[in-house]
Amino acid sequence: MTRILPPNKPRVRLILVDDHPLVRDGLKARLAAVPQFELIGEAGGGAEALNLAEIHKPDLMLVDISMKDMNGIRLTELLRNRCPNVKVLILSMYDNNEYVTSAMRAGAKGYVLKDAGSQEIIAAIDAVAAGGSYYSAAVASALVAPKITNDSLTDREREVLMLLAQGLSNKAVAKQLDISVRTAEAHRLSMRRKLGIDTAAGLVKYAIAQGWIKS
Repeated sequence: MTRILPPNKPRVRLILVDDHPLVRDGLKARLAAVPQFELIGEAGGGAEALNLAEIHKPDLMLVDISMKDMNGIRLTELLRNRCPNVKVLILSMYDNNEYVTSAMRAGAKGYVLKDAGSQEIIAAIDAVAAGGSYYSAAVASALVAPKITNDSLTDREREVLMLLAQGLSNKAVAKQLDISVRTAEAHRLSMRRKLGIDTAAGLVKYAIAQGWIKS
């Protein structure tokens, strides 16, 4: 469904990187429905993608993890060094914790699973293009490191925290995690008591301080 957007919303110039043509075609169809997204190139491998990035300087690149000539994590590292203004959003079929944390260390600003709905992929691109980060609820647990402290958060509270840090409302968090809004609100209240934090900005700062996400 095409969204009606404010006329002053800036366009996001994208390059799509995936070694499966059918996957690229499917993603292009999703992106074509969003007026502010401009697909300026596509690549079937890391070397080709790096060359396109250096030539076209996109705002954001959607990058697959598994490719034949160069994996997406290595591509992300090279982009961080050669094209530091290009943001990377990993779009992968793998929810493996090692992949998620490695992508973060390499400089990726988000990680979304390929089977995510169109609205989530659009939300992820919007968040990363705007300078934020976005991680699917299904991989959010990979972003946290358990701490043995008196005020440590539960696994579910960490998932809620990561989503709230992305700017999602209690209602949106509840939908992402398939819980009730009341339960999401209860988790938020519990975190507020434990951490003394109730703003998205504060949650982002806390998550960065814990090493759960990169600034």
